[in-house]
Amino acid sequence: MTRLLLIACLTLLCLHAGAQTIRVAAPAAIAAGDTPAIAIEGLPPQARIGLLAERVVLERGRPVRYRASADFVAGADGIVDLGRDAPAAGSYHGADVRGLFWSMVPVAGTADASEAGMARLTATLDGKPVARHELRFVQSVPQVQVEDVAAFPGAVFARPRGTGRKPAVIALGGSEGGAKSARELALRLAAHGFAAVGLPYYSPAAPGRSERELPALPASFVEIPVDRLNAVRDWLAARADVDGGRIALYGVSKGAEFALVAASRLAWPRAVVAIVPSDVVWQGWGQEADADGAGRSSFSFGGKPLPFVPNVDFAQELEGFRTGAAVRYRRPMQKGRAAYPQAAVAARIRVEDVKGPVFVAGGGDDQMWDSGAMTQNIAERRSAAGRETVSLVFPDGGHMLNGTGWEPTTQYDAGAFKLGGTPEGNAHAQAEVWRQALAFLQRTLAPDRS
Repeated sequence: MTRLLLIACLTLLCLHAGAQTIRVAAPAAIAAGDTPAIAIEGLPPQARIGLLAERVVLERGRPVRYRASADFVAGADGIVDLGRDAPAAGSYHGADVRGLFWSMVPVAGTADASEAGMARLTATLDGKPVARHELRFVQSVPQVQVEDVAAFPGAVFARPRGTGRKPAVIALGGSEGGAKSARELALRLAAHGFAAVGLPYYSPAAPGRSERELPALPASFVEIPVDRLNAVRDWLAARADVDGGRIALYGVSKGAEFALVAASRLAWPRAVVAIVPSDVVWQGWGQEADADGAGRSSFSFGGKPLPFVPNVDFAQELEGFRTGAAVRYRRPMQKGRAAYPQAAVAARIRVEDVKGPVFVAGGGDDQMWDSGAMTQNIAERRSAAGRETVSLVFPDGGHMLNGTGWEPTTQYDAGAFKLGGTPEGNAHAQAEVWRQALAFLQRTLAPDRS
């Protein structure tokens, strides 16, 4: 698909330094998956130049200002190219066009929510500003049309404008619930040529509050009906602009668990993308999860709860939110798996029964659950069954592998709740996962694939 967002370089402010005209050469907008060139041009050779990046990020609806900076030495060509040149000092190390963006940290001061999604770059020479540039991060592009799906609460359908029947992807978010993650993923997929349904399936109340975003959906993560996806598939197949024979599932975290369970039991998914996945079904949570003290499953199929692995000492782990001790959900899950090996065998997702190709990606330092080891388990079982699989494990990656590499990754472990990975490792993993997942879907959903 034509990438109109990348064809123009926009310089918002060019200033003169002696005989030199210095400018920031960068796109006006960056969409997920883009890897544009960002450079400072017109510099005196070997000049040391500073580059400051700022943006506003919405955190639980509250605008927070983030900032990063780095110093560079211009080459003989008078250019600093972020994709080519490593900073001499600053917020990150090594040549990385995304470095100034993922390495940002929150700073004190006011922030305006209207600035969310926009970044400002300021180049300084001898401490004085010599060029500025603004760019916007976008989830979608003008060529994408979006509509609400009345049949499924909170769901959206996004597709590229134009004629023709498109391959489709059902996007499933994780344990955060609500519509935001699924919607954003659907928009990102549609920007790359797919018809996509962003499907919320669970909507908890925020901590300390009773109202919920989507009251029609379950408030507890308990026995979510996996076969509900059949209705979504039928809705897609009935559309004239969708090829009902080319539908994939794309799940993240608990959504990856959902997607793999579904594909192991349903014949129609053409392919599956499972980011930071599980190889077993886990115990559910919420007010309805433990009414009789025995626990309940996260998922159901055909009206029956699926076997699950119990957690052990989960309440003890949550005490960290009160005491300030590190909270790592991975620990009670690993304890449960070790304490109940027979339950783990019964709860194993039969990934070898997924007929279509599968893409899995996990983090070796994932502190939510051990997605690195579970990704490896999935790959090994599918390899033994002769099933097509793409498997990526990032040793320095944590649980947050579903980004684009452009968002700040420095705060994943800043509070008591730990997600794992290093800022650099997570950012690089995000960019690589998104690049390879798109290539996987484009290949496996191609019309000529048998």
